[in-house]
Parts: sequence; structure tokens; C-alpha cells
Amino acid sequence: MKRILFVNVLILLIFAGVSYWSEEKRKVEDALSAGVQEAREAEQEERGPKDGETERKEASETEGPDQEEEKENSEKENTEKENTEKKDFIRWVDFGVSKFAMTEAYEYDRDSYGTDQHISWIDLLAYTAAHTGGSFDNDRTVCQYMDQLKEKIAKGEKLEKIVKDLEYFAYYQEAYAAVLGGMVGEYEIEVPAADGDGRKTWEKRYGLKAFSPIAKGFPYSDYDDFGASRSYGYKRNHLGHDMLGQIGTPVVCVESGYVEALGWNQYGGWRIGVRSFDKKRYYYYAHLRQGFPYQPELKEGSVVLAGDVIGYMGHTGYSTTEDTNNIDETHLHFGMQLIFDESQKDGNNEIWIDCYQITNFLYRNQSEAVRNNETKEWRRVYLMKDPAAEAYERTADYSMYP
Repeated sequence: MKRILFVNVLILLIFAGVSYWSEEKRKVEDALSAGVQEAREAEQEERGPKDGETERKEASETEGPDQEEEKENSEKENTEKENTEKKDFIRWVDFGVSKFAMTEAYEYDRDSYGTDQHISWIDLLAYTAAHTGGSFDNDRTVCQYMDQLKEKIAKGEKLEKIVKDLEYFAYYQEAYAAVLGGMVGEYEIEVPAADGDGRKTWEKRYGLKAFSPIAKGFPYSDYDDFGASRSYGYKRNHLGHDMLGQIGTPVVCVESGYVEALGWNQYGGWRIGVRSFDKKRYYYYAHLRQGFPYQPELKEGSVVLAGDVIGYMGHTGYSTTEDTNNIDETHLHFGMQLIFDESQKDGNNEIWIDCYQITNFLYRNQSEAVRNNETKEWRRVYLMKDPAAEAYERTADYSMYP
């Protein structure tokens, strides 16, 4: 009898314990959910209202839609949210590719282009990442896997067969294509004439057609500050890369695209947002110079080419008053956002990546600029023709170029 009683009491204690910890788990999950929502709302506050969002808010406060219309709008928003959640697209990328790995992959891509042994640098990097779990910390391991793929291709094996059973290759291939997809390809660029008389000639090339964000000959310093703490307005993480330099340093367009955002933001000061033609990347250039932040002909929708001078380094921002210098150090805030689905562009699911290794890699390709003493503007010395821009402009009605 005592044994039965003991067993019953033990069962009751176990049941009570399970119930208690289930309730505690629910409380923790609720707290975490609330914390995530708070962080997302804070991120949205930093970006500022989307176009027309302030006007819509003011209108709703003064006019007040009737309940039926409000219900319909709410149901529509819920439906759109559910549809987005059901879509199959990449929702996060931790880009940890080193400058060394990018250099090794790129140079093989460039040198083997047009041969049977050609492999794109994106495939080389994706193959390596699929074996290392996305880690590129060990240069020897990186070379080992890249050489392995090169040897297989040299023997006549097809990439599709090689990676058929390689888990996560497809993920890394898509993720790295989103980051690096517009940086290498065919293009034309002006070069000095061989006779050295100051003339320029056009040269067709295959290779790196993306440029460093800082013009050639202008000094800057930087370190990997992605994720560092920021406190203006509220505590948050730094989602870009700061490049410290001098006021007026020409800021260069990294990849060809079109201007999607232009103007003042209390956090970024004067800033420019450039979207790649494939819409996968959004480049963010912030804290531009007071009084003369960017080229006067730029407007939303303008097509800009990689290597173009688009703005000037400054220290504007951290103020609701336009054209205010309130940043302690002169620098360019350079950021890259990835967009696999348009719902990620402005919302709670934005993907910003660490650009430190990318800017180090792009240092090898700097755009030379010259100053116009009359207008005080800097312009690129060697013009470029980008097939991606030409293809885009055939479908667009605007361009900054005649």
C-alpha cells in the first residue's frame, strides 16, 4: 500500500513539474516574441517612414476610414502577410567569405573565361562553402576545395553532376549570387592610348566591373565594425561598414544600377540608395557632405554606372534638421542589403551583410576621378559601358546620360 501511495505521489509531482515548466516556457517564448517585435519596430524607426507613409498616417488620424473599409484593409494586409510567409525564398544570409577566397575565386574565373575549364567565382565559393559550412577562416582549406573542383572540371566532369548530392550547394550558390552577381562580367572601358599622347581608347574586357566605394588616390581607414552598438535614437546594431576619410572625398558607385532613394534621413543624413538592375542588391551610401552631398543631376530613377562619382564624404545625420553635421567623425557609411523577395526591402525581414571583406577585395579596382574647378565637382576619368545598364535603359524612360 505504501509503495502504491508513493508511486501516486511521485506521478503527481512529475505532472505538476511538467505543468510548471510548460507554463514557464510559454512565458519565456512570449517575452522573446515581444523582444523581437520591439527590435523590428526599432529598425523600422531608424529607416524612417516609407514614401507616403507619414501622409497616410496623418490622413487616418484626421479623417478616419469607416469600420468596414478598415476591416477590409486589415484582411488584405493579413492575406498579403500569409502569402509572403508561404513563399519559398532565402530569409537570411551570413556572408563570411574572406578577401583571400574572393581573390582566389575571381582570378580563376577571369583567367579561365572562354575555356572549357571555366568556373564562375560564385560556383567556386559555393562549392567551398558547402564543404566548410560557410566558413572561410582557413586559407589552406579554401584552396583545397577550390583546387578539388578545378581538377574535376579539368577532367571533363560537369558541375551539375559534381554537386548533385552536395548538400547546401544550391543555397550557397543562390546566396552568393545575390551578393556578388553583378560584380563580374563583360564590359567596355576607356584606357590610355598606347602611344602615351593623352588620348583614350575603348577596350573590351571580362572581369571585375565593380569598384571600391572610395575614389582612387583618396586615403581612408576602416575596420570590421558590422554589428557594433549604436545609440542615437535608441540602442541598435550597426548594419553597415564605416570608411573614415576627409570631407569632400568622392564617393563612387560600386555597381551599376538605378537611384532608388535620395535625400535626407535623420539617421543617415544626406544619403543615396542604389538598386542593382537584377533588384537583388540595395547599396546604401550615407552621411554625405553638408551643402553639396551628391551630383546635382541625380534624382530618383537615375541610372548610374559602376565607377561613377555619385556623392561626397561628410558627417551629416543624427538630426531631424536637414543639412546638419551631427556625426563626430567624417566617414562614409556603406551598406549592402539583399532582397530575395520584395517583402524584404522595407520591413521586418531585411538582410544586411557585413561588407568589410568586400570593400577590401574591391580596393583592387578604384575609379580615378578629376575635379572641375568651376563646378567643384569630381567626375570619373575613364568612362565605362556596362551591358547590364544598356539592357535596363532600353526598358526605362529615364537616364542621367544623354
